[in-house]
Amino acid sequence: MKFYKSVIQTMKDTTWPDRKKAALGIKAVVVTSILFTIFFAIVDYVVQEILQLFV
Repeated sequence: MKFYKSVIQTMKDTTWPDRKKAALGIKAVVVTSILFTIFFAIVDYVVQEILQLFV
């Protein structure tokens, strides 16, 4: 029972970001994901081309 009371109290103490901050966070995640996707696609292409030289 103590655990559940602690969880409820923690949820009451939690502050959530407002709409503007949440949107900013979502945009940051999307942009970062796109940049990582592009980076890894380029690395994959370069590694593929290097391996093709040895085959």
